[in-house]
This record gives sequence, C-alpha cells and structure tokens, in this order.
Amino acid sequence: MAQLLHLDASARSDSFSRQLGVAFADHWKAAHPDGAYTYRDLVADPVRPIDEARVKLSTQSSLNGVKDLAAMDEVAATAGLADAWAATRPLIEDLLAADVLVIGTPMYNFSVPGALKTWMDRVTLPWLPLAGKSAVILSARGGAYGPGTPREQFDFQEPFLRAYFAALGVEDLEFVHTELTHAPVMPFLAQFRDAHEASRSAALDRVKTLAARVVAA
Repeated sequence: MAQLLHLDASARSDSFSRQLGVAFADHWKAAHPDGAYTYRDLVADPVRPIDEARVKLSTQSSLNGVKDLAAMDEVAATAGLADAWAATRPLIEDLLAADVLVIGTPMYNFSVPGALKTWMDRVTLPWLPLAGKSAVILSARGGAYGPGTPREQFDFQEPFLRAYFAALGVEDLEFVHTELTHAPVMPFLAQFRDAHEASRSAALDRVKTLAARVVAA
C-alpha cells in the first residue's frame, strides 16, 4: 500500500503552495485509492526548534552506530535524551513510512521558511536514509526565478533542497514552481499577471501528472 506524507510550510492559509498541495493530494488519492495519507501543517503545529539535546541525539547515534528506530530508542534512553527523542521520533516515523513526500513551501528571502528548516533540522539524523522514496516540492515564489530570468541567481531554494535530499539518498525529486505570485496584488507587477496565471496553470497541470506517477518502486 502506497503512503503519502504531505507537509505545508507557508505562513499563509490561502497560499499558492498550499493550493498546489491540496491539488496534489486530491489527485494522488484518486490515483491511489488504497493508499495511506498523512498530513502535517508545520506552521499550525510547529516542530520544536533544534537545541543542544537534539544535537546530542545526532552525536550519540553516530557514536553508537545506530541504524534504526529501535536502536535510537535505546541510545536516547541511556543517554538521558528521551525528551528530545520524543519530539523527534514521530516525525521520523512519518517520514520512514512514506513512499512519497510532498512539501508545499513558499520562497522566503530566496530560500525556505523557518518552519520547514526546523522540520529538516529535527528529523535529519546520520542514519536516516531515504533512498527509494519519491519527493515533490511544490513552491510559490513572489517573483520569477526560473532559467534565464534576471533573478535566477537568487534562487537558493531549489539548489538547497536538491542538495539536502540528494544527501539523504533521494533520487526521484521533482520541483513544481508557481511564480510571480505577487503580480495579482502588487500594482507595480501588474504587467506580469498573465505570466503568473500561465505559471499557475502549468503548475496545476504538472501536479496532476506527478500525482498519478510518483510512488516508490
């Protein structure tokens, strides 16, 4: 049975990245009627920020050669890190159970929101392999950052996420961007409203295609 883990990281309840996430989830459920679906809103239900105890979890997992959840349970209890592990384990359980991870995220200050970065810091342990899983990043950007645009060089969002998931062994990684999301509300960007609508329409089409395709082998 296929499993989808869906994360949202936008501070706006009506954000374009959330809209893409809803569309993806709906299409994925239709394509996988027997599948399991887990949702986490990283803003409404924020992850605890990384602290010294969480850093020690990583250190202890390396020192003790941890390879799985059960071994981490033992190490955390022995090292007096049960509280830090209790805040971390459910998030990792979700991630390990998922075949497909879909993340709805805006671009904030050329990168990702703090809510998403906090989740990444919390779940990433040295023994966390995600090889064989699929990941889809659904992003919304106020401007245009695609190839050939004047701001292409300021896109630190996609390269950062590509590097992060590659380090965890994810080879099937897709990005879907809705660009120029400020155009409908910012008068000085009015000339780009048609371009935004074209980008949004293309993103929704791409989401439908990906939702029917991506599932781990």
